[in-house]
Amino acid sequence: MAQLPESTKSTDENQAPEAALPVVVLKTKSDRRIKQGHCWVYSNEIDIERSQFKFFAAGQQATLVNPHGLVLGSGYFNPQALLCGRLYSRADQQPLDAAFIRRQVTTAYAWRQACYQQPYYRLVYGDGDNLPGLVIDRYGDVLVMQINTAGMMAVLEAIVSSLVDVLKPSGILLRNEKENTIEQLPAQTEVLYGEVPDFIDIIENGVAFHVPVMGGQKTGWFYDHRDSRALLAKYCQGKRVLDVYSYLGGWGLQAMASGAESVTCIDSSASALAQAEASATTAGCDTQMRFLKGAATDVLKSLIRKHLIFDVIVLDPPAFIKRRKDQRSGENAYHHINQLAIKLLAESGLLVSASCSLHLPRESLTKIVQSSAARVGRQAMIVHQGGLGADHPVNVAMPEMDYLKAVFARID
Repeated sequence: MAQLPESTKSTDENQAPEAALPVVVLKTKSDRRIKQGHCWVYSNEIDIERSQFKFFAAGQQATLVNPHGLVLGSGYFNPQALLCGRLYSRADQQPLDAAFIRRQVTTAYAWRQACYQQPYYRLVYGDGDNLPGLVIDRYGDVLVMQINTAGMMAVLEAIVSSLVDVLKPSGILLRNEKENTIEQLPAQTEVLYGEVPDFIDIIENGVAFHVPVMGGQKTGWFYDHRDSRALLAKYCQGKRVLDVYSYLGGWGLQAMASGAESVTCIDSSASALAQAEASATTAGCDTQMRFLKGAATDVLKSLIRKHLIFDVIVLDPPAFIKRRKDQRSGENAYHHINQLAIKLLAESGLLVSASCSLHLPRESLTKIVQSSAARVGRQAMIVHQGGLGADHPVNVAMPEMDYLKAVFARID
């Protein structure tokens, strides 16, 4: 740290000096990506001989420098992980402390308040809000968070206090669905502050949903497709709509509210379909909706055998490509599900083919739609491309953050 002038030093002899963060040194030529704005560090980029890195506990905060000593930023590190470092600041010796976290939460909150009229959105999106490894969704007065790294879990108390100070929620829930052995994080669902009910009512694009925050997928709801679901509305008037991998009926119920003639939802989860049907009953449109439980491919094949036809079909599957080694099998799965859907689609019908697979580029999904149409003797015309909304800010130097795609294609 820079030496303070004598005139500005504290005269309190009992004041404990601020502990300096250790330094992590990158190997030669490993700093280019970081200099351009990327915030992730990989273990093979670190000069082990010049760093204390291998002795770090998971989550250790440190300053990152290049081989010449140029400061690249402050972050936290885990020597057990391939993606071993995440920068949260470009400043030298910046601790991830309560003051820093409060500033980031305040900034994130102000941005969402400017973008949305109602309190339903992703409040914190990891690196996009300079809080890597942290995701927080806002459901009115309740906040539900996921913590994916040891570095962020180490400052959990500061996160909660900042949220309470800035937003004054009625409850805060930590919802880590699965154990993360590399980051030494157990599966955990715990109320950290106030009270959190099992279910919360939210509104998205004017439509109400009953969300299971305690037992649903991830934080309970997926705000990432909000903009694409709003766009779908203008295509649904008087149409027969099929919502595949529907979960709580996010696409289907909004299509119904936009004047669809009928909506069919397909999902493998009976509890998710039950919640979707409950939301439909509340909205008074349950008689125009069907809810089919089963594996998507099996149900689609059954509908094909029955010679059913739909005007609009939405495919919003889970990530088929979770790791690079899944690339070929995952792309085959996307091809298969798109071909089945196109067989059910009316002439000049609309296909919305979505993917949340980080490792599937947008252009690859577009090619999958094109080739799937060609294989069944049809032709695809792209009419729109959907993606993340304003509550998911993406660092332009980190294309990995822009994981979401939605291809809107007219199938002739």
